[in-house]
Amino acid sequence: MFNFFKIVGVLGIILLSIGLLKKERKVQDIYYMLGGVFLAMYSLYIGDMIFIAVQIVFTIAAAYNFSKLILHEKK
Repeated sequence: MFNFFKIVGVLGIILLSIGLLKKERKVQDIYYMLGGVFLAMYSLYIGDMIFIAVQIVFTIAAAYNFSKLILHEKK
């Protein structure tokens, strides 16, 4: 049977994996943020509180790093 959230989880893992392979830091962070959001959605679906917390922290850290890079470019 089709399970939307399992597809979202798989996409999250794929996006994080692509981010690991990229060399440019901004591109990495974009993949990390997207993958983190997808995996956070999946972790909410399965109800795993530790996984939810880890994904939220990971996604916020990637967004923070991305914003620092953007602000540094503008200087």
